[in-house]
Amino acid sequence: MTRDETPVVQIKQLEVEVDYSQAYLVDEGCDTSGQFDDVPGHPVGIIRVETGKAILIVGPQWGPVEFTVAVADRDPGADLDGYEDIVEISYESPSGRLSLQEWGGGRTHSLPPLPAGPGSYRLRYHIRGMDEENRVDPDDHYFLQIWPEPPCYPTVLKSTSSSFQCWLNPE
Repeated sequence: MTRDETPVVQIKQLEVEVDYSQAYLVDEGCDTSGQFDDVPGHPVGIIRVETGKAILIVGPQWGPVEFTVAVADRDPGADLDGYEDIVEISYESPSGRLSLQEWGGGRTHSLPPLPAGPGSYRLRYHIRGMDEENRVDPDDHYFLQIWPEPPCYPTVLKSTSSSFQCWLNPE
């Protein structure tokens, strides 16, 4: 890549308290009321989206988990070697300002502003340590990349954990 093709990336590292194996990506002005009760499952299992919000599934049922969020001006590339499960899905941001929220009205962690403002984005969600579902594992980690991109089909880039398979095929 030449210097002009290198994505501009803003990174934020967070410790997020989760419960019910969930954390939320929420657009300013939106909320998580309703807890995604009517959101159909997606072919990527571990992330579900509605306009202005997304539910992110994690391995532990409760406790602190490490998240890294990278907001980029273009596709920053997946970390295929560092994570066990990686999925992508389209997301619509009404305001261009997002936060990562803890379950049940817990803390809200502001994220860098989206580079193209309101509009269509791609979310790439990386997970390491998903099979340690009932406890916090020091090796588990969650990495979310966000960049502007027109809507396209959800994609599973990598799937190796048994927990991911359970979320992918919940029946």
